[in-house]
Amino acid sequence: MTKLSFTKGFGRIVTRGLLAAVLPVALIVSVSSADTTPANTITLTAPSALPGVPALPFTGTTAAAFTIPVTTSGTLAVNPSQGVQGTPITVSGTGLPASSSVELTWGTWNATWLADVEPNTVNYLGTSYSALNVVMATVTTDSSGAFTYQTTVPADFGGIHNIYAVVNGAAVGHAGFEELRILKVTPTSGPIGTPITITYTSMGASLYTGGAEVLWDNHYTGEMMALWTRGTASVTIRAAGPVGTHFIQVGNAISFMYLNVIQSPIPYTNGGTVKFKVTKDNGPSAPHISWPADVQPTVSQVTTLSTSGLDPQSKAVATLSETKGPILTKTTLSVTGLPSSATGTVNLVYSTVVGNRVNCASTCWAFTSVPLGTATVTNGTISQQVTIPDNLGGWHVVQVMNGSTLEAQAPFYVMESIVPFMNKAGKVISEGTATANDYTAPLNNPTPAQTARALAAFEVGQSGTGTQTFKENQEFTVSIKGVGWTQLDNTLGVDYDNSYMGYGCGFNSNGYMVVHLHATGGVGTHIIDLYPMLYSLSPSYANTPYGMVPDLSSNRDYPGLALGYQVPSIHFSIRIVK
Repeated sequence: MTKLSFTKGFGRIVTRGLLAAVLPVALIVSVSSADTTPANTITLTAPSALPGVPALPFTGTTAAAFTIPVTTSGTLAVNPSQGVQGTPITVSGTGLPASSSVELTWGTWNATWLADVEPNTVNYLGTSYSALNVVMATVTTDSSGAFTYQTTVPADFGGIHNIYAVVNGAAVGHAGFEELRILKVTPTSGPIGTPITITYTSMGASLYTGGAEVLWDNHYTGEMMALWTRGTASVTIRAAGPVGTHFIQVGNAISFMYLNVIQSPIPYTNGGTVKFKVTKDNGPSAPHISWPADVQPTVSQVTTLSTSGLDPQSKAVATLSETKGPILTKTTLSVTGLPSSATGTVNLVYSTVVGNRVNCASTCWAFTSVPLGTATVTNGTISQQVTIPDNLGGWHVVQVMNGSTLEAQAPFYVMESIVPFMNKAGKVISEGTATANDYTAPLNNPTPAQTARALAAFEVGQSGTGTQTFKENQEFTVSIKGVGWTQLDNTLGVDYDNSYMGYGCGFNSNGYMVVHLHATGGVGTHIIDLYPMLYSLSPSYANTPYGMVPDLSSNRDYPGLALGYQVPSIHFSIRIVK
């Protein structure tokens, strides 16, 4: 007997146990929560077009390998020995080989993300750091073996940078410079909802120095990282009420702040605090989505794109007129070069997954296919418009099936979107925000009408009537679609007035995420922000810092960008009345 478990659908209730049986299946792959050994670990390469990324410092040329003797023959000095980027410094040497060419090197690092990229998911595996030396300059010593070189501190990772004087492949002098941080907040005043840019420079390239926390009035807002941006993080939050003075604090954190870091081995990471004055309340603004940098992925593999079942003789090429968009996007599938065996009518299907990550001791999720209709093959070609299903977000594949044989396929990326709420006339009355509808049928002998009413509420995540205005302490909902299922896009962190509450997940509900909140904080305008989050549970791996909290720096420094994921930040505001 098949055990049935109900899951939220889009205007329907589906049974998890029967779904794979009623859909044409191109490929079924079971995934177990016990599968905690990464099968395809990739050290991700940052996309080249990320905005605002400092270049490798000084000449940008990696120094050739050199030996470092236990003791050096000369002496190097740096004055001053610590400072922020842009600080003028003087490097001087004495006791070096006379009248010789000396290469000065600057020690720095590269930092990146690790991921386990599978045909049916992507897992977050943490971070990776590697040290290197770059050429600062080439100088010539005088007849006494001395030189003086003046420069400025570059935009780079913070911390202690080793400086070496190298002659003939060996270090002949050594010094160090400690690069300190700068915190800049702009603007420092404005009405509720004002975008506030927080720029934090010279973050480190190690676990204990690579993250920073943002607090708003002592409330946790989120995490910022700067692996791909070489130590400089620039994030945006929004001003929250009430009118008056508020405090933005930034400091060292592996998700949460190291509050007494000045007593630690890394006191230079102590951050700072800036006042922000909320000037007035202009009322709630329209919801909007902030998309990350649109860059070229550096990893070609995408989820659900597999050669399993592919006709080995097929030379067909499939393309889509639109390759990304929200659910219900219409796109034209064009296929050429289909084999002679593919004649008449073929099936078009949409490859996705079904399942969840909660207590999945055996089968967690599996590939399945959603029918997209049929297409007629004419001289080995197809041109057919299809509609992307109301389903999970992320990477999917439109496939051409000749019976049980896969002849051609083309990937499509489903972007997140805000759910519109309409009145009976079909007019949009709000986007994303609505009242809550917590109706449940009586436990004992519910009537058919009561059961139908409860199921209807459950189908839409118990969201009710669209509005941006709520009474004090009233329960309300925020709804989005197109949430994915990988550890890069299956959850979003939720902030209420810049205070992290928790996260919402859209996997089990096929990409439909409805978050229930309460209208607290007093009469006036309040903001709700949804941020990308690195999900580091189920399966859980060792050494996955910065997980399970809002990632404020995801627009430029997020592992998904290397894989073509466009996980946005989504912004709402509400009005509370008595």
